[in-house]
Amino acid sequence: MSAQYGTKNIYELEYLGNILKLVNPTQYRFEHLATQLKWRLQEGRGEAVYQIGVEDNGLLVGLTEADMKASLKTLKRMAEKVGADITLLREREVDYDLDRNTRKIAEVLVRKVPDDQQFLDLRVAVLGNVDSGKSTLLGVLTQGELDNGRGRARLNLFRHLHEIQTGRTSSISFEILGFNSKGEVVNYSESRTAEEICESSSKMITFIDLAGHHKYLKTTIFGLTSYCPDFAMLVVSANTGIAGTTREHLGLAMALKVPIFIVVSKVDLCSRGTVDRTVRQLERVLKQPGCNKVPMVVSNPDDAVTAAQQFAQSACITPIFTLSSVSGESLDLLKVFLNILPPLSNSKEQEELMQQLTEFQVDEIYSVPDVGTVVGGTLYSGVCREGERLVVGPTDEGRFLRLKVGSIQRNRSACRVLRAGQAATLALGNFDRSLLRKGMVMVSPKMNPTICCQFEAAIVLLFHAKTFRRGSQVTVHVGNVRQTATVECLHGKEELRTGERAVVRFRFIKHPEYLRLGAKLLFREGVTKGIGHVALLTPLAPPL
Repeated sequence: MSAQYGTKNIYELEYLGNILKLVNPTQYRFEHLATQLKWRLQEGRGEAVYQIGVEDNGLLVGLTEADMKASLKTLKRMAEKVGADITLLREREVDYDLDRNTRKIAEVLVRKVPDDQQFLDLRVAVLGNVDSGKSTLLGVLTQGELDNGRGRARLNLFRHLHEIQTGRTSSISFEILGFNSKGEVVNYSESRTAEEICESSSKMITFIDLAGHHKYLKTTIFGLTSYCPDFAMLVVSANTGIAGTTREHLGLAMALKVPIFIVVSKVDLCSRGTVDRTVRQLERVLKQPGCNKVPMVVSNPDDAVTAAQQFAQSACITPIFTLSSVSGESLDLLKVFLNILPPLSNSKEQEELMQQLTEFQVDEIYSVPDVGTVVGGTLYSGVCREGERLVVGPTDEGRFLRLKVGSIQRNRSACRVLRAGQAATLALGNFDRSLLRKGMVMVSPKMNPTICCQFEAAIVLLFHAKTFRRGSQVTVHVGNVRQTATVECLHGKEELRTGERAVVRFRFIKHPEYLRLGAKLLFREGVTKGIGHVALLTPLAPPL
């Protein structure tokens, strides 16, 4: 028996002799295999991939037509017993017989049927230069209708009048794409509401649509640092290639260690030669010493399956898709990829986070008629239930205020329990909105949160036009915290130049913040950019 789980999430069936097959197992054997499948689904957070006809050491042996049919039938029975469905991802022929009979190997996706809102949720940040077709692609994927070539598909995604007028995203919006237990797409073409999509889906892809224009860069960085995306999708227009903020967005995703895949859009607007030139340009950039990525062009469904599995296993693999939102060319390959893409964390890691005390990051604040104050964000750790009493802060004086969680909504549908890693909106009733701001946290009253005005970070200066020294002011991004900070001192150095490392003490200029040791840090000011992690906190004395 061989099993790989967690991020790899690829499982292989028990074998008899040297060949993997499941032909007429005894009742005891069947029960044993069904229990094993149930455990593997729990490990893979609701999904697993089985390889049939593959030896334990990875040798492709293959099964005859009859044995393959019988094995798939048994696997289907096993899946039904544990409340799951199976989808045949791909089948390949191998010549292994002495008499040259054709034998087959198969890869099968097993996925739990949705129950009690426990769908697998992956967050994908959408990056790319202005006018590369990000919002249009999301409109086509989530609405189920192709674009008319003039941006009709993106209109449902815009939140402000000026976005509709200019066609440019300036705020962060969320769009959902579901897949049911059979691997079929669930979107607004058949479901009228987000609630219906959630009810029908075993797996949910939440797209975080970020701004492409350089003047909205701080919004884009906030989306990447605060919403903790699992993956990033970089959209590049085939006719303009790598332009504008494309390199910057690629660099940001890499600095924050977010696995990235690339979509070359608008292939209907240009010749095959132009598309190939853009792909070659991307391959050159990805192979450069700073990136060290292995580009993988996806041109058929088999490539899409391989790309999804290898992408999750290795951070250096970068799949590249070439598609059109107008003609629909190769759009299905992206859907196959998203359907199979496994989560980066396994169930054990999520359970460990759920055992910790509740901590909810406040990213958005709204006032909703008849509901009151509503906050949106991500639950970093613990479990949050309706009616739970928490404290929110820090305020400008460094205090935490008591509040009660009213109702919870996840992906625009009601939810009673929120678990670590999930994003949601929480209704806080008549709590005064003016007391809240982005960057706050809502935590369990049992927690003793460390708040600080000063902290030290181990940084590397990515780029600076002159020198970086004491007294410099930069905008610091740490998770959902975004504030201007002054450089108090550089340990052991007078100044820093591009590419140099140091431990730096920062001081926030406005109000104290809640930070975690080891949290990723990104700072910028004009063309100055740097990354690092929080190394030391200087706790603020509690207010009297």
